[in-house]
Amino acid sequence: MSVRRLAQVQPESFTFAPATLKRIKEVMGHFPPGRQQSAVIQALWLVQKQEGWVSEPAIRAVAELLGMATIRVLEVATFYTMFMLEPVGNVALIQVCGTTPCQTRGSEELLAVCQRRFGPSNHLTKDGKFYWQEVECMGACSNAPMAAINDYYYEDLTAESFEKLIDDFAAGKKPKPGSATKRQGAAPEGGPMTLVDPKLYDGSLAKKVKIPNLPGKPPKAAKAPA
Repeated sequence: MSVRRLAQVQPESFTFAPATLKRIKEVMGHFPPGRQQSAVIQALWLVQKQEGWVSEPAIRAVAELLGMATIRVLEVATFYTMFMLEPVGNVALIQVCGTTPCQTRGSEELLAVCQRRFGPSNHLTKDGKFYWQEVECMGACSNAPMAAINDYYYEDLTAESFEKLIDDFAAGKKPKPGSATKRQGAAPEGGPMTLVDPKLYDGSLAKKVKIPNLPGKPPKAAKAPA
């Protein structure tokens, strides 16, 4: 496991935005009295959504809010790679999967695009717009290669379609997430090959099914003549 440390340059302070604080308190209310510390992961995530990353002052603020020792919150923030410990791009945080399924489908070409356009991984670009990193499996193996950009997955990428995505983000656009090849879910390339009969979903077949008597269940009594 890689060593994860806080950024060397830290802000002087941190303040919860009203909406962030409200939501954290709502999450805390989901747990029994005395168990509010269980909300630590959600609290850190909400802080990250507010700031883009998790700073040392933010960790102290979360610890105080939840009644925890600061070191306990620090342990959580440094353990889970979902938490960014240094500032990320104000336009896009790009996380390219480099695990075997994506690698065999061309993820190295995506990594090369990032290297060429942004320089070394795990560094903020000079203009403050982009931050990229290679990550482990993100669970979209059937639609490899893929990258997570900000909060969404972009799948079935090529070097060309990936470049276009980056250009769109740089231009202030919000590209639609999902498959670059318009794949339906995780269906095979070319479209679904099974369960394609519309009758399976419109209820027409269900009307023709006769439910047999279950073993041990007496048949329905015949209706008495009028």
